[in-house]
Amino acid sequence: MSSPAGGSVFADRVLNDWLSSVGLGIEYSRAEANTLYFVDEDGEEVPVLDHVCGFGSLIFGHHHPDITAHAKATLDQQIPVYVPLSRQSHANDIAAALNAILRREIPGGDGDYAAIFANSGAEAVEICVKHAELERRARVAKLTEEIGRNAQEAREAVGAGRATVAENPYIQLGREGGETERLERLLAEAGRRNAELIAKGPVHLALENAFHGKLVASVQLTQNPHWRLPFTSLASSTRFLRADRPEAMKAAVEELRMNLLDVLVDDGVVTVVERDFPVIGAFFVEPVQGANGMRPLTEAAAREIRAVCDAVGCPLIVDEIHSGMGRTGAFFAGAHMGLRGDYYTLAKSIGGGIAKNAVALFHRDRFRPEFEVMHSSTFAKDGFSASIALKVLEMLEADDGRAYRVAAERGERLKEVLTTVASDYPDVVDAVHGIGLMLALEFKDQTRAASEPLREKAASGMLGYCIAGLVLREHRIRVLPVGPAGNSVRFEPSIYLTDADIARTENALRDVCTILRAQDGDRLTP
Repeated sequence: MSSPAGGSVFADRVLNDWLSSVGLGIEYSRAEANTLYFVDEDGEEVPVLDHVCGFGSLIFGHHHPDITAHAKATLDQQIPVYVPLSRQSHANDIAAALNAILRREIPGGDGDYAAIFANSGAEAVEICVKHAELERRARVAKLTEEIGRNAQEAREAVGAGRATVAENPYIQLGREGGETERLERLLAEAGRRNAELIAKGPVHLALENAFHGKLVASVQLTQNPHWRLPFTSLASSTRFLRADRPEAMKAAVEELRMNLLDVLVDDGVVTVVERDFPVIGAFFVEPVQGANGMRPLTEAAAREIRAVCDAVGCPLIVDEIHSGMGRTGAFFAGAHMGLRGDYYTLAKSIGGGIAKNAVALFHRDRFRPEFEVMHSSTFAKDGFSASIALKVLEMLEADDGRAYRVAAERGERLKEVLTTVASDYPDVVDAVHGIGLMLALEFKDQTRAASEPLREKAASGMLGYCIAGLVLREHRIRVLPVGPAGNSVRFEPSIYLTDADIARTENALRDVCTILRAQDGDRLTP
């Protein structure tokens, strides 16, 4: 179909021009399982093996026949789709299924999580940001109430002559005036300092190279400066910690410590004490860091993250948007390293490849019931996407979780091939990362390559995209880089990946490695 207004482009003009420049500017016309199709200049349909699969959203591939049939039946039944502020039992059915899985997979888990639904993964993260702040503010309110009661007790004790005001290292009181005046000066200055601290927003914790979305709050948790820095003034700040240095996490958190000033009457003396202020809002963690080359957390890092959250009292939010729904060989990737969260986020494959859906789960011990009416969305929890989610969960759990076993087996087979390629080209490939069907092949840095085209592409961050363009153009395989650096190529196909698909992938990667070894940068140019 031609563009309106004489060929004018009103959407994706910059994006489409850039995609064409790296050889990825193809419009696909059809999709099934692990295959995309486009129509070439001769009108012929061309199949493309899809290793991107909606950035990991298609655990059952494109248009799985059981999901498609279920969707058609759902629409034929004319179920209510958008009926906000009504009883919707499908929401509880999904939450009950997820809680049963949590009880099975998460160590020490009791499967008692409340669910709030969303339209996308980034929105689910934003919901967690809001709830964490609601929870933090409740802690602040409780703390300030205690400080207020202690101030009143000090006033009563000093007024009755039962206590005097001691000098303290926090506030200079001077000698003028009586004990009541000195106490009021102390309380006024402590109140002023406390008010300044309370007015500040929270600091969230996340891991270096984290990706949690690109909305106003979630982009602050995504480290990539190109995406985050223009918007830092719009939301709370984030402290990024290194996943490979779990022993340093407590020290980093200690640097963020802040204290409110409180007064206590002790043996007839009013003294000033420090009270820990809950400055940290939450710790956001991906069990497998997709934007960091598909790197799973270590068990040591998972233990330390849990310990940090327990020590400071903030919720641990496990972002399973990318890694969850069976992709790693378990429903929750965190199960592999014993990571137990207070909140969880899920999205991507819960939509079955045809619906937009997401959910945030909150442990009942932390959940604020008023949040159910404080947060709402016109399109979240709709009847259609909920019906698809229930079908997807049924398919994942069928045959005693066969889908998880297949994901693990297919992932292991693909990883074996990637590892073999890496071993055969040690001068070109740095490493293979990932677990299950969430893998990446990391190429060596080419910014000092002998080939000028390779140096330029690597320096601009475009090398990975040019490699993807070559693989698409010459091998009819769709891959994309992982993260902003572009040195890694992602593999996150559906569980229906065949041995023939893996063999094709191996041939394509060997071709790429041969090009890089020969420093034939011109072949990467579309």
